[in-house]
Amino acid sequence: MRQARWNTSLSARRIEFNEPDPANRSPAFLLNAGRQFLSASSPPPSPSSAVGHIVRQASFARMTSVRLFLLLALFSVPALAGTLAHFRTILGDIEVELYDQDKPVTVQNFIRYVQSGAYRDSILHRCPVNPLTGLSDFVVQGGGIFATNRGTTNAILRLIPTFADITNEFGVGRRLSNVYGTIAMAKRQGETNSANSQWFFNLNDNSFLDAPGTNGLFVVFGHVVRGTNVLNQFISRSYNHGIQNLGGLLSELPVNYSGSSLPTFDDLFYVDVSLLNAQVWPGENGAREISWNSVSNLLNHVEFTTNFPPSWQTLVSTNGTGDTLNFLDPDSGSSQRFYRVRVDY
Repeated sequence: MRQARWNTSLSARRIEFNEPDPANRSPAFLLNAGRQFLSASSPPPSPSSAVGHIVRQASFARMTSVRLFLLLALFSVPALAGTLAHFRTILGDIEVELYDQDKPVTVQNFIRYVQSGAYRDSILHRCPVNPLTGLSDFVVQGGGIFATNRGTTNAILRLIPTFADITNEFGVGRRLSNVYGTIAMAKRQGETNSANSQWFFNLNDNSFLDAPGTNGLFVVFGHVVRGTNVLNQFISRSYNHGIQNLGGLLSELPVNYSGSSLPTFDDLFYVDVSLLNAQVWPGENGAREISWNSVSNLLNHVEFTTNFPPSWQTLVSTNGTGDTLNFLDPDSGSSQRFYRVRVDY
């Protein structure tokens, strides 16, 4: 599959955007270059105040005091609570609970990209400014561009290869609005069922993105449970003050500096996405070993039930380290056990 390519000057390692000749674009590039972004013609959000963001964060925190992230057994069972996704950036981590039950197609699509490694060394490539204030207070977007050979003089930016577009699930499950701290799928202007790899975090209460029609119905599929302090660092940026215009797909590129100079690869906001993965392995004498990549600096609880409706019992509670942890359930008398990892926020 041919991909668009951004040329780099190897001496200064500066990023230069050269948009390919439209006549030479392959269908794969047309799909991505066809504005798989929020519509530029969408009405601008109202300017927000610092107090407004503080209020939104406070109410958000109350909603997320305890979250459950995984249900599993020695065979496949449906999850009863949202998968936890980690977005690692140079500014800190963003932890997101996904709405598996409400938006199953959208969440599984996102998980498929994560598990394929598509978001490894990807960048946050779009942070538009409010035309009324000249400051960013709308969204920050990723999932569309990644760097090959990151950290070398041969680094190149490429478009993330995409799977097939997915069905729009705005009307499936609960009606979830594009409010501050949520994550939603980007799509092409005028095409309702055109989301694939790209997503964005809402930096404001953008409920106008919920409007019916082909330029609305942006599907929210998760919300931030920790890391709003990272999101807030993309608010109140402006051109030459944390945003650069390299043209084309990189005309609203967030960068890690102020000034008018062209960015280097080290100035980009890389984001690597992983999931709270857990596995259960059969051990000796009928025991079961549970392993999971723990959430750091918070209590991680491994719990089990033998039937449904569930009556959860705690096997172990431990402080997460961010590394993979293991626990052996010595029980061998139960014909089946269902396990979950619960994290207190």
